[in-house]
This record gives sequence, structure tokens and C-alpha cells, in this order.
Amino acid sequence: MSVPAPRDLAEALGDVGYLADDGLATAAFLALRMHRPLFCEGEPGTGKTSLATSLARALGVPLIRLQCHEGIDATQALYDWDFPRQLLHLRALEAASKGDLDADAAEQSLYTERFLLARPLLRALREAPCVLLVDEIDRADDEFEAFLLEVLSENAVTLPEIGEVRAQVPPLVVLTSNRTREVHDALKRRCLYHWLEHPDLAREVRILKRRLPGVSDRLAAQVANAVRLLRAAELLKPPGVAETIDWAEALLALGRTELDAEAAAVTLGAVLKYREDADRVRVDLDSLLAG
Repeated sequence: MSVPAPRDLAEALGDVGYLADDGLATAAFLALRMHRPLFCEGEPGTGKTSLATSLARALGVPLIRLQCHEGIDATQALYDWDFPRQLLHLRALEAASKGDLDADAAEQSLYTERFLLARPLLRALREAPCVLLVDEIDRADDEFEAFLLEVLSENAVTLPEIGEVRAQVPPLVVLTSNRTREVHDALKRRCLYHWLEHPDLAREVRILKRRLPGVSDRLAAQVANAVRLLRAAELLKPPGVAETIDWAEALLALGRTELDAEAAAVTLGAVLKYREDADRVRVDLDSLLAG
């Protein structure tokens, strides 16, 4: 899981449809070369999650995703035991022993690989080389952050019933945050950091052309420019790159060759996901498209 230089990684990402700028390609390259997690912050829709999925495809390794949420704990992230299968196994032992069950031996047989349910963190340590995506870490709490920091620092964990599990090759870890809260400095210090901006107009046009080969230069430029203006407006949910692609794809599906007021009005649902935003934009579509 190696590439010679940031430019080579950028090209590999481009081959799978992800156009990274020099700063992002360099940050990802350094994370790979230095075996350090890459902490990506930015507004929703700037391509943080897509970066991890694209890195896995470009490097030819599995993607393992840990989706964070409020209340997530170590059990959900690391491992658990398959209690229904353990119970069936115990009943089978009882039946086979005909009332002469060795309790200690039965207990030991319950906590083996056969009944272990590996969650994303344990899978990443075992299956590396891989890309481990820790998505929306800002939704987790302080305790989970501290636990995650310990695992990432050592690339290993000790399971009381089984022993130490250590990654032979550290996984490439990508953590994402929408900055709904500040992540602790201790975790950030363990990582390389990169802030993702929305792409500029030229790069967003290139993204559209790469993802939708059938889109014309004119339509790609019109859609990218309109989305840029929408992001500058005070909307509840400014559109991300995924919405830009969806909008252009919707127009192509309708056979539209340009983005005019009529075409925009009937396809706003592809780019705006709140009624209040759509209502506000519809009032002044002409000005939006003229910009």
C-alpha cells in the first residue's frame, strides 16, 4: 500500500474519479507514508467521506467504515460476542454431557474465535492493509475519543478473552468531522490535519466531466456556477459536490442541454434538500442563473 509521491497518489485518485488538489493529495500521501491518521474537517459535501472510499479503491485495499453517532461505545466499535450462538452451543454441550457438564471447559469454549463478532476497529487491525474510515467523529463523546486515541496510537488492542491483536501493517485511517463540536487536541495531535474546501469553479467542472462523461462543457459550467452561487446564499443546507453531480445527472436524464429557469425549477430537488431553501431560490431563479 504505497505510492512514490503525492502526484502519483493524485493520479491514482483521479483514475477512480476523485480529483484531489495538491494540498489534499500531499496530506493523504504523508498519512500513508508516515503511518499517521488523516483528520479531515470541512463543511458537509466537500468530499471527506468520498476521499476514504476513493483511497481504498485507488490503493486496491478494503474499506472498513466506522460510522460514529451519539452514544457509540467500545463494544460497538471493537468487538462483541454472538450470544445467541453461544447459548445454542451451551445447550448442545449440556445435552451431550447428559448432566455431567464441566463448567470451566464449557465457559472457555464459549469465548473463542468461533463466537467473536469483529466490529470495524478490530477488523481493521486484523485485515490491514486497509483504509479505516472513522466517519463523523464529532458526533461521538469524549470517552469514545479517548478510547479511539489509545487504539490508533498503538495500532493494537488487548481482548481479555483472547489476548492482543496488533496490526502487522498499520491501516490508513481517515477521520472526518463536520465540526458540529470541537474534537479534543489529544486526538488531533495524533493525526495529520487537512481542511477541505468546496472545489473552485474550474475543478468542479472537471469533476462533473469526469463523473458524467456525457455532460457538455456548457452545461457543466452552468451547473457548477449555479451551485457556487447557491453556496454563497444563506441556505439551511448548502449543496455539496454530490448534489452538483446529481443536478447535472438529472438534467441529462431529462434531455436538457442547458440550465435555464424552467429546467432549474423542475430539478431543484436534486440539489436542494429543504423546502425552505427551494422556495427561497425559486423566487429569484433568473438572478441565480444570470450570475
